[in-house]
Formats: sequence, C-alpha cells, structure tokens
Amino acid sequence: MTEGVEKRVVLGRVSGLFGVRGWIKVHSGTDPREGIIRYSPWQLKAGGEWCSVKLEAGRRQGNNVVVKLAGIDDRDAAAALLNAEIAVWRDQLPAASEGEIYWADLEGLAVRTEDGVELGHVDHLLETGANDVLVVRGERERLIPFLREQVVRRVDFDERVVIVDWDPDF
Repeated sequence: MTEGVEKRVVLGRVSGLFGVRGWIKVHSGTDPREGIIRYSPWQLKAGGEWCSVKLEAGRRQGNNVVVKLAGIDDRDAAAALLNAEIAVWRDQLPAASEGEIYWADLEGLAVRTEDGVELGHVDHLLETGANDVLVVRGERERLIPFLREQVVRRVDFDERVVIVDWDPDF
C-alpha cells in the first residue's frame, strides 16, 4: 500500500432505522458483523459527500447491528442517513495476519502475467462463494479467480503488482 495516502475502506451501509432516538440499523461486512462497532470515527457517504461521525454506542440486536451516532438524536436525522455507505480509514484496521490480505490493499495494483503481459489494474474484488475474483480493468475487463499459488502466483506491494498464471486471451 502506498504510504501517506489516506484510503477509505467500505465496511457496510446504513440499512434502516431503530427506534425514535436516532439509532440506525447497519448492514455490516465485517466478521463478526458487530465488529464494525469497534471502529470510530466512521466515514459516512450520504448524498454523494463524505463526513466523519463518532459512534456513541452500538450492539448486536438479533441478526442486526444497531448504532447510535453522535449528533443524530431523532428518527428524522437518522432517516437522512438511509443507504449511506460506512467506511473507515485504512490505517484504522489492524495489520493483516500472516498470509492474509485486505481486499482494499489489492485495489489499484497492476496485474501482470508471469510472462510480463500487462492485463490492467485491480478495480475491485467479488465474493462468489467458491472463491474470490479479481475484477481487472485494462484494455478490457477480466475476471480472474483469486486462487493463491494456482492462479495468483505473487502479490508484491512494494512493486504494486499481482503476478498471475493467466492466459491473456481469456
């Protein structure tokens, strides 16, 4: 990852309202889902603009996560946040464990075959159930399975490149 560059990592979105005192329901992409409440401040994107908000409280409520944000004190204020993206700054996340990589750290890296053919850059990743997939944008879009050793031979963050065993015609 490029040092000194602040990067937002989307962890979820505001999915509903909870009560009348400004609490919101959150669809969380963290595992466990209530892990999203460990991070504060959040960056919220509502109406196309990002803003920073502090969490006052949060908990798991059945299958949901509910959160109280500072300055959001009634249902009308909470309703303005419906469908807002929830992100944190990349440096708020813990270091990845040995052998693990944050998807956000792969985004923007060049993708090259073992023979040196440039395929493009990682735009984003998809979770398919069977395996994760790199969405690579270059002269065309490619979907490359993120299978370590089998397809993804090496990820080099210093060189900002992912080396793959992939036929450029696919």
